[in-house]
Amino acid sequence: MLAELVVEPMREDLLLWRCLHGGPLNRRNIEAPAPNPEVDWSWARARNVPLLVKLTRTYGACAILARDGSDIVGTLRFYPKAVCSFGDSGAGFCLQQRSPSGPADDMPAREFPTPEALGEKTLFVHCLMIAAPIDDPDRYRRRGLATRLARELVRWATVQGWSSIEVNAYEELPMLYAISGVAGRRFWERLGFRLIRQDTEPAISGDLLETLRLDAVAAGLRPENAANRYRMRLDLSDR
Repeated sequence: MLAELVVEPMREDLLLWRCLHGGPLNRRNIEAPAPNPEVDWSWARARNVPLLVKLTRTYGACAILARDGSDIVGTLRFYPKAVCSFGDSGAGFCLQQRSPSGPADDMPAREFPTPEALGEKTLFVHCLMIAAPIDDPDRYRRRGLATRLARELVRWATVQGWSSIEVNAYEELPMLYAISGVAGRRFWERLGFRLIRQDTEPAISGDLLETLRLDAVAAGLRPENAANRYRMRLDLSDR
């Protein structure tokens, strides 16, 4: 039952230093990733663990996790917007990629501003991911787990004194969920987020764009919006 799942901020006793692309993670299998020619796992762990420890100790948390027993089956990663803008890091915080798509190698050694020193107390949602066992791929699909993760972030951020949360969103297309790791615009609107900026995602072009346009037509969406990128924002000051 989804009601039995625990949704809570990530703690140092189980740092999710890699993503849920291969399915749920736990204390045992997180340290035994399958070989991947695109990722040097020893390098990723060496960079990510100290970075996540520093973020957690400085800001209290940097992810919301959904746990089914001992398995982590959902994650919502977030970071202070000011930290996402550090130097050459841009907004690229993918833990399985090198800079500029991921954090710079020296990020753990950099000096992070304290919460009190931040000029803008805004959190930026990097990704939202749900993972199910290979033998039961629909276990958590369309059961409200992503909504629970997002609501826990809003609750936690409000208690911690953050002023707002921002996220990039796209059209409600399954392929975009898989590529971007974030939910669609309507998902965030249902949670009270409002549109503050719209532009075009530069990574969506060529054959990918044509495929997404066809998917949009099949889903009853406007194909000309397939490459749209929406910046959504939730103000927490009145909560």
